Order: sequence, then structure tokens, then C-alpha cells
Amino acid sequence: MGIRFSARGRRALVALALTTGLALGASGCGGGGDGDDKKPQKSAPATRDGAPDPSTQEGESDTPLAEMKGSKGLLLQITSAQRDAGGFVTVNGTLKNDGAERVTVPPAVRGDETEILRHGMSLGGATLVDSKDKKRYYVLRDTDGRPLTTTGFTSLKAGESLAVFIQFPAPPANSSEVTLQLPTFAGAPITISG
Repeated sequence: MGIRFSARGRRALVALALTTGLALGASGCGGGGDGDDKKPQKSAPATRDGAPDPSTQEGESDTPLAEMKGSKGLLLQITSAQRDAGGFVTVNGTLKNDGAERVTVPPAVRGDETEILRHGMSLGGATLVDSKDKKRYYVLRDTDGRPLTTTGFTSLKAGESLAVFIQFPAPPANSSEVTLQLPTFAGAPITISG
């Protein structure tokens, strides 16, 4: 069984890591706006399980910000993308199996970085793309390389849903329109609030 942190607990852990210099600053992962993709080195501790129920989180409504279709009936509904004072963005949503049979979540969603792969199934392959500033933001990680995202899932039964979260370094305050990308899913434009 994994450890579950509340949204406030995750924010506190990330804020602590940011203040001690372990996470990337709000400047993001890209190098000077030249379009080079650079990946973060360290961040705050990750949880082993999903985020709290999306219906109870701040800044969320019944209408999803975006829907991303994956393979075999998988659907990722984004319910919020909230900028936090700690210098990061938390994307919350629901991963659903809209198909008629059990679906194994494709391993590609965890990305291909060796450091993240060591920690099992996750949404560690997700990125935020800021076209305005020509930067790509990768999922934050703790000092052991664990991604700050929902982990520990493998499959969903027909009709089953899983509350998920993904944390990224925050783009500059004037960049609120970004594209969320996840391997094997169609990308989707989202608006960061806060």
C-alpha cells in the first residue's frame, strides 16, 4: 500500500524542497528560450498513490478543462491546472477506461528516463509545452528520482476511474496557455489558473 498525501501536504513538501534548492525554479527546464529541452534534476518527495478525490480539490469544476484520448478506450480528463506560490503547477484529473474490457495502461506513459523507470508505473512521461516561450516542462522528481505524479497503477477495469495528479515546474506568470502531452494520448491545450 502506498502513502497518500493531501493536496496541502504535497504543496508543503514541494515548497520545502523548493526553498532548500532541490527543485527547479519558476524559470522552467528550457535553456534560455532557445527551444532546447532540458530535464529537471531534483524536486520534492513523490507520493506512492493517487491524489485526493478531484471533486474536493481547489479550483476544480464539473466541466473538464480538457479531454485526452488514449488507446483502447482510455480517457484522461483534466479537471484543473493550478499554479502554486511554491513555483510549481499541479495538474489534476481522472484517468478512465471508457472501453468494455479491462485495459492495461501502456508503459509508455511513464516516459523513457532511466531514473523514472526505476520507480515503476507512473505518469512520469507527461510534459507541459509552453509554445509562447518555446519551453518544455518535465514532471518534477524527488532526490531519489521518483516522479511527482500518481504512481503504482497498472490497469483499469471497464468503466473504472482513477484520480490522478502531475506536478511540473511553473512556467512564467505571463504564460498560462500550455499544452499537456502524455505518451500514447492526444495532446491537449489547457489554461493554468492561479
